Amino acid sequence: MMFAHPEYLWGLLILLPYIAWYVWKRGRLHASVAMSTLAPFAKTGVSVRALLLHAMFFVRLLAIAALIVVLARPQIRDRWSTSSTEGTDIVIALDISSSMLARDFKPDRFEAAKEVAAKFVAGRPDDNIGIVIFAGESFTAVPMTTDRAMLVNYINDIKMGMLEDNTAIGDGLATSINRIKDGKAKSKSIILITDGSNNAGVVAPQTAADIARKYGIKVYTIGIGTNGDAPFPMENEFGRIDYVRMPVVIDEATLRNIASTTGGKYFRATDNTVLNDIFSEIDSLEKTAIDVRNFTHTEDNYLPWGILALLLLALELILRNSVLRSMP
Repeated sequence: MMFAHPEYLWGLLILLPYIAWYVWKRGRLHASVAMSTLAPFAKTGVSVRALLLHAMFFVRLLAIAALIVVLARPQIRDRWSTSSTEGTDIVIALDISSSMLARDFKPDRFEAAKEVAAKFVAGRPDDNIGIVIFAGESFTAVPMTTDRAMLVNYINDIKMGMLEDNTAIGDGLATSINRIKDGKAKSKSIILITDGSNNAGVVAPQTAADIARKYGIKVYTIGIGTNGDAPFPMENEFGRIDYVRMPVVIDEATLRNIASTTGGKYFRATDNTVLNDIFSEIDSLEKTAIDVRNFTHTEDNYLPWGILALLLLALELILRNSVLRSMP
């Protein structure tokens, strides 16, 4: 148990002069009679009423002590705990090209990627995280921040068509590097999610990978798409979207080279479950332990002491007006 105002406990010292005053007062209140012998009173002892009178004084002392404890605000605190964690710098680079609407994931690749990315961000409270989106061009959606709510909300609000279509993997990686390279954390990493091949932009993927290696940035690449074919969105002659089964083509060689060049790792996500497992593995890889001392909860606990004080005062009041009532 701890106290919000432990200095108030010094008030307990006033009980000492109060006890001294009581002893002095009781000595002056007793009359004395000179007698030749006390033998006739040797077996009389002390009456119960006399004992109760003294007991009432100690009841009052305890009531005063309980009130002082209430003023000091006793608190119950959960135990201190030491956890192992680290704050790292991470950028999530998400492909938002139209092919991400393919429905080999539930409900599609785009929504599945957003869901696991938001879950990943929410589970990294000590990290500095940024969001980059890319299609035919790249864009910093959220600069590096520790604001989990803002990150999760933005990921959920990303819409298809925010950027010109196509897949500029090199530009997406280069923009991510610019966001993260000046970070203060010792560990810096980029998680790049795409379902295609680089066919747009001005920076070659391998060039971006070499720059990342120069800055000590690891890149985890995720190729998202089932093996074989998948239903892709296609606009028909009436302007409506039809889904046509087409072969899944992911430039795995480029994604592997980016990962190996930077000391990261390449993953192939073939369904929602595998994609979740990949992010879980990255979550475990991107942790360097530090000891953080945490305190979880504080709760005021003065009510029992207040009830005790009231009960003691009530007990004294009842006894003094009944059993210990003085006759005038």
